[in-house]
Amino acid sequence: MASIRQERVAELLKRELSILFQRESNTWFGGLFITVTQVRIGPDLGLAKVYLSFMATPDKEKALKEVEAEGWRVRKALGAKVGKQLRRVPELNFYLDDSLDFVDEVQRALHS
Repeated sequence: MASIRQERVAELLKRELSILFQRESNTWFGGLFITVTQVRIGPDLGLAKVYLSFMATPDKEKALKEVEAEGWRVRKALGAKVGKQLRRVPELNFYLDDSLDFVDEVQRALHS
């Protein structure tokens, strides 16, 4: 169970990362449409698990690798945004959120 502080920091990171991915997607990721679906942060606020969803991308694993390769740049830009609110910017681990794909599969199965 996450504490109130963890939830607030996770929400702050989710909001700022969403804006960052929207603004810098063309420059850093070749125009990928990236959605931050969820952020979970550890109790010490030192590690954040960022769940991403990619729209209109045939190879989502490759897209995730691109984001991971630029993770240092994302963290640096995030630090510039939230540096006044957080003592230390957490390490970012990126994960593929495939819940939307799962929902599509279930809907297709129900409508068959």
